[in-house]
Amino acid sequence: FIGHGSPMNAILDNSYSRFLSSYAQKIEKPKAIVVISAHWQTKGTYVTGNQNPDQIYDFYGFPDELYRVKYSPHGSKAVAEMIAQEVDEIKIDADRGIDHAGWAVVKHMYPDGSVPLLQVSLDILKTNHQHFSLGSRLGALANSEILFIGSGNMVHNLRTISYDDNDHPFEWAVKADRWLDERLRAKEIDQLVNYEANFPDYKKSIPTNEHYLPLLYILGMYDINNDIDTIFEEIQNGSISMRSIQVS
Repeated sequence: FIGHGSPMNAILDNSYSRFLSSYAQKIEKPKAIVVISAHWQTKGTYVTGNQNPDQIYDFYGFPDELYRVKYSPHGSKAVAEMIAQEVDEIKIDADRGIDHAGWAVVKHMYPDGSVPLLQVSLDILKTNHQHFSLGSRLGALANSEILFIGSGNMVHNLRTISYDDNDHPFEWAVKADRWLDERLRAKEIDQLVNYEANFPDYKKSIPTNEHYLPLLYILGMYDINNDIDTIFEEIQNGSISMRSIQVS
């Protein structure tokens, strides 16, 4: 799971972008990357199936420099078909492109665009447990040299955001991020899946769930033989946790 934060991270040289670059050097290069995207919500679950997906600039009001970024690696029909065969409820969308939850992250990892990039949507009709279960089923394909990335943010409140990237983290956001860290360290998966019943004041940290749900897919890939490691932690813009984890 990668916290992606502001689209501006796509063009900034900061601790986060440098983390992504160095992380890619530490892992085996995958044959494809599949991003579960906070920015693609659908009825039903879909995977991109276009061999040459468009780059989607799904944001507005940012500097022109950001809209000039070109990063559009190939997709993979073969991987899309493999996913649809492994999980029959996932359908292929042959037209949909890649939004910034995918390209703004992966461009720092593989800037040459040499790894095919696909996305999986979030079904707005699914419960937390159903998202978690679907992640478990997708995890069977990790042995096929596919890197799955849940791209969102564990704490994500744009209503109270600071537009200063380096603003001091808000006290409530620090507290919420710490609670998540403690649950991850203790591998208390049920509390994280059922966060509405367990996460104190969760409506301030997760006013809408689309940025949190990609985490459940990655947690669904965890079993007792795995570790859950935090690979990056930071709070940007006062209220956005960039906490990123690896299940391996």
